Amino acid sequence: MTDKSNDTSPDDGTARAGEAASAAGRPVTSPFDSPTTQMRKPDPKDVPRTDEDLGLDPGDEVPTASSAETGAARDDDYGYATIPPATAASAESVRLQRRNREARRGTLDFGLFVLRLVVGGTFIYHGLQKLTGWFHGPGIDGTKDMMAGGGWDHPSLATALVIAGELGGGVLLVLGLATPLAAGAILATISNAWMWKQGMIPGFQYNAATKSGVEIDTILAGAALAIILTGPGRWSLDRTRGWATRPAYGSFVVVLLAIAAAIGTYWFLHGGNPLKGIGPF
Repeated sequence: MTDKSNDTSPDDGTARAGEAASAAGRPVTSPFDSPTTQMRKPDPKDVPRTDEDLGLDPGDEVPTASSAETGAARDDDYGYATIPPATAASAESVRLQRRNREARRGTLDFGLFVLRLVVGGTFIYHGLQKLTGWFHGPGIDGTKDMMAGGGWDHPSLATALVIAGELGGGVLLVLGLATPLAAGAILATISNAWMWKQGMIPGFQYNAATKSGVEIDTILAGAALAIILTGPGRWSLDRTRGWATRPAYGSFVVVLLAIAAAIGTYWFLHGGNPLKGIGPF
């Protein structure tokens, strides 16, 4: 004896209807085969048109975005997605962005290194001549005699200052360490030499062929001035400093201090007017 279930599933009914239609010689169709003809169109009367048809209470207020914008908290407000305002960039992030934009400097840093090497090496050479007597130099004693014969009132002090400016400033400039001070010391030293040689003979003495010509001194002073204003570049020990690649108004302060130091040193240790015979001087 076989137990039969009393439950009739929709699938069984569909299958039986299909079998009956097939037995009657009609093709089996589905409402989805031709929905425009077999699916019943909705009655316009069945479409909800009023709040009452939709099940809404006319007294209820529809929430708007104004409450979300004003920050007012309401239980029936919709949740609106908001974008938080962008935070202000810190000074460190701005500095990093500037460095990233300036990453491509071409041969600028190498060119500044070559300039520092030539100028600093020249002053190292002259400083060693005066300090040790190398490279056919006069040595300390010869430098003192030279300063005394040139009209310097304190030759020992003048010798110490010129050796410190040439040798110390030259070494620091080649390394790119404390570059503004190194280039400032070189600028002050070469400016003193410029005034000393120019003051030997009245009038403007520029030609390097003459004993008092200041042509080479002017070129070296201009190179030291350019390094102060441009910075040492990234091929230096000062590469992490901001003024190594982006010098600002502090460079003008260094230039003014170097010129003031040169004039004060010359006036105190030598005296006289180095511009005598030049224009109105």
